[in-house]
Amino acid sequence: MKIVLANKFYYRRGGDCIYMLNLEQLLKEQRHEVAVFAMDFPENLDTPWKKYFPKEVKFKPGPGMIEAFMRPFGTAEVKKKFTALLDDFQPDVVHLNNIHSQLSPVIAEIAHTRGIRVVWTLHDYKLLCPRYDCLRNGDEVCEACFTDKHKVLEYKCMKNSKLASFLSYREAKKWTRERLEACTDVFIGPSRFMYNKMVQGGFSPVKQRSLCNFIDAAKCKRSDYTEREDYYCFIGRLSPEKGAKTLIEAANRLPNHRLVVIGGGPLEDELKAMAGKHIEFVGFKQWDEIKELAGKARFSVIPSEWYENNPLSVIEAECFGTPILGARIGGITELINEATGMTFESRNAADLQNKIEAMFNHEFDYNIIAAAAQKRYDASKYYNEIMKIYQSKI
Repeated sequence: MKIVLANKFYYRRGGDCIYMLNLEQLLKEQRHEVAVFAMDFPENLDTPWKKYFPKEVKFKPGPGMIEAFMRPFGTAEVKKKFTALLDDFQPDVVHLNNIHSQLSPVIAEIAHTRGIRVVWTLHDYKLLCPRYDCLRNGDEVCEACFTDKHKVLEYKCMKNSKLASFLSYREAKKWTRERLEACTDVFIGPSRFMYNKMVQGGFSPVKQRSLCNFIDAAKCKRSDYTEREDYYCFIGRLSPEKGAKTLIEAANRLPNHRLVVIGGGPLEDELKAMAGKHIEFVGFKQWDEIKELAGKARFSVIPSEWYENNPLSVIEAECFGTPILGARIGGITELINEATGMTFESRNAADLQNKIEAMFNHEFDYNIIAAAAQKRYDASKYYNEIMKIYQSKI
């Protein structure tokens, strides 16, 4: 089978990119032919397909600003280069990931008009919320745009800017639910939560599938899952929606428990200033370092304050045998049970504080957590399911 994988970036930038790179590797291992389509970007991995990539656009004042504003609606360059890729590669399936803004759903329409099967894995809520994260002005959880896209203008959700919010509104009005459904054969929600939100937003359940993401579980294997040190950890971006500030507030009340914060972001300086001496910020880390730090932690905290879909940080930690303390929001709770961790009320620092103490006092079987997770998120299991979707007549 010949498959095109499309995503706005082609390097390990975030969960969507990592998923696509993992899927590319998996499909190639199964002897499928795979092409990729992305925006040309300095950090992209080298690939023979880069000659088809449309040029980078920056949503900042300066040369190319008009092109950046027009890109979400489907520009001539994107159409031309994607059409050339289809002409030369002749795929059976086009599998979309995060394509809005830098590529746009116009590529779904181009593929559909040629009779190519279009599958779309949803990594965020862009098809329902012009902001993509269901947060009003980056703070309050909001679903108003599920039924009325004009709310993005009313609340100025995009950077608190009338212009940015207007552009997002126009993008949403162009790529309506009806138009997106007409050119997409299957939408894949990596969580049941995502599946339900798509249906709530008016998308037909007939075109929805729920399929949890996978990882290369072999890379998570450790010689001894019981080797633990006396600390807990956070892995992720230090930004408001990830709940890092709430975590620091709770952790400050527990000076006898060491917290290791893995990652960077816009709140890093603020969080360091408010954190006690028992909280260590180690910054951005590569895979091997994350494996070592998370693999030796007593547990990992996912304090998110937005509708997390299918967080890779949970999947990876569990494959290390590391229990999870997760916020009850989005798809997080689908990945946690009594054997693998606990949950707390999102945004509630007091509840989080209590659950951190409870996690330290609870005995987990790290070997059982690792074995179950590596089986649940195994690539071969995912491959069988994705092939059913690729080959389905529906």
